[in-house]
Amino acid sequence: MGVEEEYLLVDAEGVPTGVADAAVRAYERGGGEPADEGEPGGGLEHELQEQQIETGTHPCVDLSELAAEVRAGRRRAAGAAQQAGGRLVAVATSPVPGPTTLSRGARYEAMAQTYALTVREQLTSGCHVHVSVADDDEGVAVLDGIGPWLPVLLALSANSPYWRGEDTGYASIRSQLWNRWPTAGPTAPFGSAQAYRDTVAGLVATGAALDPAMIYFDARLSPRYPTVEIRVADVCLRADDAVLVAALARGLVETAARQATQGVRPVLTRVEPLRAATWRAGRSGLAGDLLVPPTMKPVPARDAVAALLDHLRPALTDSGDLPMVQELVAGLWQRGTGADEQRAWALEGGLPRVVDHAVEATLA
Repeated sequence: MGVEEEYLLVDAEGVPTGVADAAVRAYERGGGEPADEGEPGGGLEHELQEQQIETGTHPCVDLSELAAEVRAGRRRAAGAAQQAGGRLVAVATSPVPGPTTLSRGARYEAMAQTYALTVREQLTSGCHVHVSVADDDEGVAVLDGIGPWLPVLLALSANSPYWRGEDTGYASIRSQLWNRWPTAGPTAPFGSAQAYRDTVAGLVATGAALDPAMIYFDARLSPRYPTVEIRVADVCLRADDAVLVAALARGLVETAARQATQGVRPVLTRVEPLRAATWRAGRSGLAGDLLVPPTMKPVPARDAVAALLDHLRPALTDSGDLPMVQELVAGLWQRGTGADEQRAWALEGGLPRVVDHAVEATLA
């Protein structure tokens, strides 16, 4: 598995600042190497806006190794941002309003021309988890099996309560903003790898996606790597939460692959309850009810997380991840999500202080 994280770049006042190009150049001057083609991460990369930067881990098997990689990547990106005159902050939307500046490149320009306001206002940061699969057939079987559980990952990662300087009432307003893309969101089961490929090709043919890389499903087959890429989560405020999301994502993939081998059919076949579950998770995070299979009826968030852990227990036990996952979940319940922490800091000192605290938490 590997983790890709998108971050915001802010100035001393907490306002988003367009220094990504300078940060990437500072990293490369320091001897950094671009990511190898066969690896989901390893360097710093541009994102859609100059106020963002992306980093990623190398493929990992052990959770402790992954945790070290996530922290190293954050330190690497923070150092490059500092050299460029900015600060790195792992929040999924900016608490303090600021401008967007499109990154250079023909593809980004084409996106801006095609999607207009959606691109101009798109300043959100996510966490993407790659988990290896044997082939596209196994990958699509996994996609068909994990969909009903993905909203719980969103709730655990919720880290974007503010937009344009206001409390939105959402724990993850990023999830609302991201779903403005025409290919974003949950999907119904595909049934076969060919059906998945036909769906992707059809969306590209309509112009709703410029290319397969713009297929923004909550989980998809990676267009670059032999992985399932789970994209539903906000970028996590703290490295520990990113590791938790990755561990649960791998558990979901392994569990779904095993069930497919055993001939177990996916629980849910319609997309409407999945959309409702995703909205519910983005609205309240861990502070309200969530919808979980098989009934997709509201249950308290603690019960939903417990149900997810029960669902994944055999896979987490076999991988050796269960003790660390339980510890990380306990820590999250104790301090709250990134959205909870941001709101607590805002009560203490306003939105600029939220950014200051978040900059520190990013590297904690």
